[in-house]
Amino acid sequence: MSTEITTDRLVLRPVHASDAGRITDLVNDPRIYRMVSRISANQTVAQTLAWISSHEAGRGDDTKHPYAIVEDGELVGVTSAHRDGTWLPFEIGYWLSPERWGKGLMTEATEALMGWLKQRGERSFISGYLDDNPASGRVLEKLDFMKAGRMNVFCLGRGEMVGHVNMARID
Repeated sequence: MSTEITTDRLVLRPVHASDAGRITDLVNDPRIYRMVSRISANQTVAQTLAWISSHEAGRGDDTKHPYAIVEDGELVGVTSAHRDGTWLPFEIGYWLSPERWGKGLMTEATEALMGWLKQRGERSFISGYLDDNPASGRVLEKLDFMKAGRMNVFCLGRGEMVGHVNMARID
Protein backbone atom coordinates (compact mmCIF):
# COMPACT_ATOMS: atom_id res chain seq x y z
CA MET A 1 0.00 0.00 0.00
CA SER A 2 2.92 2.37 0.51
CA THR A 3 3.98 4.44 -2.44
CA GLU A 4 6.60 7.05 -3.23
CA ILE A 5 5.65 10.59 -2.20
CA THR A 6 7.41 13.68 -3.53
CA THR A 7 7.56 17.29 -2.37
CA ASP A 8 9.41 20.29 -3.74
CA ARG A 9 12.65 19.24 -2.03
CA LEU A 10 12.17 15.65 -0.92
CA VAL A 11 11.36 12.12 -1.96
CA LEU A 12 9.65 9.92 0.61
CA ARG A 13 9.96 6.24 -0.20
CA PRO A 14 9.48 3.02 1.74
CA VAL A 15 12.45 2.07 3.91
CA HIS A 16 14.50 -0.81 2.44
CA ALA A 17 16.90 -3.31 3.98
CA SER A 18 19.69 -1.58 2.05
CA ASP A 19 19.04 1.51 4.22
CA ALA A 20 19.94 -0.32 7.45
CA GLY A 21 23.56 0.87 7.66
CA ARG A 22 22.72 4.52 7.01
CA ILE A 23 19.77 4.49 9.41
CA THR A 24 21.86 2.82 12.12
CA ASP A 25 24.62 5.40 11.72
CA LEU A 26 22.14 8.26 12.02
CA VAL A 27 20.11 6.97 14.98
CA ASN A 28 23.25 6.28 17.01
CA ASP A 29 23.71 10.04 17.32
CA PRO A 30 22.56 10.95 20.86
CA ARG A 31 20.82 14.03 19.43
CA ILE A 32 18.43 11.54 17.82
CA TYR A 33 18.11 8.55 20.14
CA ARG A 34 17.70 10.72 23.24
CA MET A 35 14.75 12.53 21.65
CA VAL A 36 12.81 9.52 20.30
CA SER A 37 11.31 7.18 22.87
CA ARG A 38 11.53 4.01 20.74
CA ILE A 39 15.16 4.12 19.59
CA SER A 40 17.77 2.58 21.85
CA ALA A 41 21.29 3.87 22.33
CA ASN A 42 23.92 1.83 20.50
CA GLN A 43 21.42 0.35 18.06
CA THR A 44 22.94 -2.34 15.86
CA VAL A 45 22.41 -2.96 12.16
CA ALA A 46 20.69 -6.22 13.14
CA GLN A 47 18.18 -4.28 15.27
CA THR A 48 17.57 -1.86 12.41
CA LEU A 49 17.04 -4.76 10.00
CA ALA A 50 14.56 -6.36 12.42
CA TRP A 51 12.61 -3.08 12.48
CA ILE A 52 12.69 -2.86 8.68
CA SER A 53 11.58 -6.48 8.29
CA SER A 54 8.35 -5.71 10.19
CA HIS A 55 7.28 -3.14 7.60
CA GLU A 56 5.99 -5.46 4.88
CA ALA A 57 3.34 -7.01 7.11
CA GLY A 58 2.44 -3.56 8.46
CA ARG A 59 1.97 -2.18 4.97
CA GLY A 60 -0.12 -5.22 4.10
CA ASP A 61 -2.55 -4.79 6.99
CA ASP A 62 -2.40 -0.96 6.82
CA THR A 63 -0.88 -0.51 10.27
CA LYS A 64 2.67 0.65 9.48
CA HIS A 65 3.92 3.13 6.87
CA PRO A 66 7.53 4.21 7.50
CA TYR A 67 9.16 6.37 4.86
CA ALA A 68 12.78 7.23 4.25
CA ILE A 69 13.22 10.96 3.77
CA VAL A 70 15.60 11.49 0.85
CA GLU A 71 17.10 14.87 0.00
CA ASP A 72 19.37 15.18 -3.05
CA GLY A 73 19.67 11.39 -3.21
CA GLU A 74 20.71 10.98 0.44
CA LEU A 75 18.62 9.40 3.21
CA VAL A 76 18.39 12.10 5.89
CA GLY A 77 15.63 10.82 8.18
CA VAL A 78 12.44 8.85 8.60
CA THR A 79 8.81 9.85 8.99
CA SER A 80 6.23 7.21 9.77
CA ALA A 81 2.63 6.47 10.55
CA HIS A 82 1.69 3.42 12.59
CA ARG A 83 -1.27 2.15 14.55
CA ASP A 84 -2.15 -0.91 16.58
CA GLY A 85 -5.34 -1.68 14.66
CA THR A 86 -7.08 -0.43 11.54
CA TRP A 87 -9.82 1.25 13.58
CA LEU A 88 -7.38 3.50 15.48
CA PRO A 89 -5.83 6.79 14.36
CA PHE A 90 -2.31 6.73 12.97
CA GLU A 91 0.48 7.82 15.31
CA ILE A 92 2.96 10.03 13.52
CA GLY A 93 6.65 9.70 14.38
CA TYR A 94 9.80 11.13 12.88
CA TRP A 95 13.48 11.91 13.22
CA LEU A 96 15.92 13.84 11.06
CA SER A 97 19.69 14.02 10.72
CA PRO A 98 20.87 16.93 12.93
CA GLU A 99 22.77 18.38 9.96
CA ARG A 100 19.36 19.02 8.34
CA TRP A 101 17.62 20.60 11.35
CA GLY A 102 16.14 24.09 11.06
CA LYS A 103 15.35 23.96 7.34
CA GLY A 104 11.68 22.93 7.51
CA LEU A 105 12.38 19.50 6.05
CA MET A 106 10.63 17.55 8.80
CA THR A 107 7.49 19.64 8.55
CA GLU A 108 7.52 19.25 4.77
CA ALA A 109 8.06 15.48 4.90
CA THR A 110 5.49 14.78 7.60
CA GLU A 111 2.91 17.05 5.98
CA ALA A 112 3.35 15.07 2.75
CA LEU A 113 2.91 11.75 4.56
CA MET A 114 -0.22 13.00 6.31
CA GLY A 115 -1.53 14.34 3.00
CA TRP A 116 -1.14 10.89 1.47
CA LEU A 117 -3.01 9.36 4.41
CA LYS A 118 -5.77 11.98 4.15
CA GLN A 119 -6.22 11.18 0.45
CA ARG A 120 -6.97 7.63 1.58
CA GLY A 121 -9.63 8.88 4.00
CA GLU A 122 -7.73 9.21 7.30
CA ARG A 123 -9.00 12.14 9.39
CA SER A 124 -7.38 11.85 12.81
CA PHE A 125 -3.77 11.59 13.91
CA ILE A 126 -1.88 11.45 17.19
CA SER A 127 1.72 12.23 18.01
CA GLY A 128 3.79 13.84 20.71
CA TYR A 129 7.21 14.92 21.82
CA LEU A 130 9.51 14.65 24.81
CA ASP A 131 9.44 17.65 27.16
CA ASP A 132 13.00 18.70 26.36
CA ASN A 133 12.46 18.58 22.59
CA PRO A 134 10.38 21.69 21.88
CA ALA A 135 11.56 21.76 18.24
CA SER A 136 9.58 18.57 17.66
CA GLY A 137 6.58 20.24 19.25
CA ARG A 138 6.93 23.16 16.83
CA VAL A 139 6.83 20.72 13.89
CA LEU A 140 3.54 19.34 15.20
CA GLU A 141 2.11 22.80 15.85
CA LYS A 142 2.91 23.79 12.25
CA LEU A 143 0.96 20.71 11.20
CA ASP A 144 -2.08 21.88 13.24
CA PHE A 145 -1.75 19.38 16.07
CA MET A 146 -3.11 20.51 19.42
CA LYS A 147 -1.91 19.58 22.89
CA ALA A 148 -3.95 16.75 24.34
CA GLY A 149 -2.31 16.01 27.69
CA ARG A 150 0.92 14.94 29.29
CA MET A 151 2.35 11.66 30.50
CA ASN A 152 5.64 10.00 31.29
CA VAL A 153 7.06 7.52 28.80
CA PHE A 154 10.08 5.25 28.90
CA CYS A 155 12.80 6.50 26.55
CA LEU A 156 14.90 3.56 25.35
CA GLY A 157 17.81 5.83 24.40
CA ARG A 158 18.02 7.32 27.88
CA GLY A 159 16.97 4.24 29.80
CA GLU A 160 14.56 6.26 31.95
CA MET A 161 11.11 7.76 32.19
CA VAL A 162 10.75 11.23 30.67
CA GLY A 163 7.94 13.74 30.34
CA HIS A 164 5.95 13.57 27.10
CA VAL A 165 3.44 15.97 25.58
CA ASN A 166 0.58 14.22 23.75
CA MET A 167 -0.82 15.93 20.68
CA ALA A 168 -3.72 15.21 18.32
CA ARG A 169 -5.19 16.46 15.06
CA ILE A 170 -8.69 15.78 13.84
CA ASP A 171 -9.78 17.12 10.46
